Amino acid sequence: MAQLIVALDVPSADEAERLIDRLYELDVIFKIGMESLYGYPERIFSYCEARDVRYFVDAKLHDIPRTVGAAMRALVRPGAHIINVHALGGAEMMRAAVDAAHERASELGISQPHVFAVTILTSHSSDDLAGIGLAGDAAANATRLAALARAAGCSGVVCSAHEVTALKSRLGADFLTLTPGIRPSGSEHGDQRRVMTPAQAVAVGADYLVVGRPITGASDPLAAARAVLDEMKQHA
Repeated sequence: MAQLIVALDVPSADEAERLIDRLYELDVIFKIGMESLYGYPERIFSYCEARDVRYFVDAKLHDIPRTVGAAMRALVRPGAHIINVHALGGAEMMRAAVDAAHERASELGISQPHVFAVTILTSHSSDDLAGIGLAGDAAANATRLAALARAAGCSGVVCSAHEVTALKSRLGADFLTLTPGIRPSGSEHGDQRRVMTPAQAVAVGADYLVVGRPITGASDPLAAARAVLDEMKQHA
């Protein structure tokens, strides 16, 4: 069953906490992204843990293996369900992240969070990829990086919903996919290029769907989140 992740990409801790309170009754995961991590990290972690909600730390770690391992240790906490790294950091870096997550979770006596690897950002077009020196289209690059991530011990990847079918076919149904760029029917795409509706993403087999502004920017975030969940259930 696919799960909904709500992106808490808001500028203040007060706003983030209000959104958690409004959506608390739903079985959703909250994404703590860079805006929160750099703006109010301890407060948002503590609030999620006090509310006993699961969260996805969208840190996109990308550095030398030792530095990424140390950062991963600092991010493993109760409630952390997923923490991500950049697959472009390479196999050794990803293995360091997975090992650090396992070791730290064991020390704390908590469940080990999934380590996911970001493949190709959903805001990137073919021209963008060529501009940074990556040959081939987004699907080819995502597949190559996903195979590297699986070999390094990652639980899954962050990818466009357009790549899910090919990745599952090559790497197995148990290799998890987390898909940003999900836009409910009728909503604007914003800065996302490769998008799908919630129903379409579930139909192709995505495991986690990230939705931000269509929920957090709505006049009634709870109703908007329920509408997304209802749309997801159409193809469950």
